[in-house]
Amino acid sequence: MWPGSPAEDFMYQFKGTCYFTNGTQRVRLMARQIYNKEEILCFDSDVGVFVAVTELKMSSAKSWNAQKGLLAEYQAHVDTLCRHNY
Repeated sequence: MWPGSPAEDFMYQFKGTCYFTNGTQRVRLMARQIYNKEEILCFDSDVGVFVAVTELKMSSAKSWNAQKGLLAEYQAHVDTLCRHNY
């Protein structure tokens, strides 16, 4: 193993989940980052911003929330991914 490389037995996941209420009238996208079975960052389309769940991702959430194009892209996923695949 090289110095500074991650441990061989770590787990990183990205989970995107669409929640539908009353058909496609109310659609909510939850995009989560999970590291070693612990949620570290979340985008909730109802809130419209990235929310850091742990101290580790506070700076990432702040940086990503400053990028209006990135927020608009994630918000657009409600229509392009969720509603489209309903």
